[in-house]
Amino acid sequence: MGRNLLEILNVRVVGSGEKILLLSHGFGTDQSAWQRVLPYFIREYKVILYDLVCAGSVNPDNFDFRRYTTLDAYVDDLLEILDTLHVEKCTLVGHSVSAMIGILASIRRPDLFLKLVLVGASPRFLNDKDYVGGFERAEIEEVFSAMEANYEAWVSGFAPLAVGADVPAAVREFTRTLFNMRPDISLFVSRTVFNSDLRGILEMVRVPCCIIQSAKDVSVPVSVAAYLKSHLGGRNTVEILHTEGHLPHLSAPAVLVQVLRRALR
Repeated sequence: MGRNLLEILNVRVVGSGEKILLLSHGFGTDQSAWQRVLPYFIREYKVILYDLVCAGSVNPDNFDFRRYTTLDAYVDDLLEILDTLHVEKCTLVGHSVSAMIGILASIRRPDLFLKLVLVGASPRFLNDKDYVGGFERAEIEEVFSAMEANYEAWVSGFAPLAVGADVPAAVREFTRTLFNMRPDISLFVSRTVFNSDLRGILEMVRVPCCIIQSAKDVSVPVSVAAYLKSHLGGRNTVEILHTEGHLPHLSAPAVLVQVLRRALR
């Protein structure tokens, strides 16, 4: 694929810095989710942005239901982008599912990553014996049923919950990008994410990580940040944002930028 993949996933490189920063968005958004954060980094960095293949901004014909059954295919895409752009070293900022894609990529190619900045990351969303992921299996099945029954109604209910804070513009923006996704792709990706369990591979990560987590997030309990810090294999730090919601780059960009700057130093 190579060049072709850069077109399909709307890869953009902006900024004039020496160092390379890769911004990778989470489920339900696309690269536009970074627009309020991006201006603060383009002087110091060359910033790479792209859309996950499931994003509504990507032609849905490119979504292969056989291929994207696990996060590994998303890792393939990420590494192909970096190789096609001849990137030798970069710092990755990954939101939500992209944080996990970044973790997997760094295990495969530790040489490529100076640092991972993990925003709203979770290695497993479902509760387990001694692990609090935040969701019971039955709750998740209810979510899937709601998505299948009436996608628009589900989006209208989910977007404000996920944003958390009273920031109407952020709710509108998240609603827009969720609506852009084809409902069958959205449901399929949700199932992939909620069936993922990356707890067993965390110790294989040798790249330093900064874990950034909102104090109150409907999708990820704050205890997950501590779990990641103690189980990831490298040198790790945790930054708790005094914000609400799973999408701080949409709802509290100024707060996130301060913490990102600290994390990138």
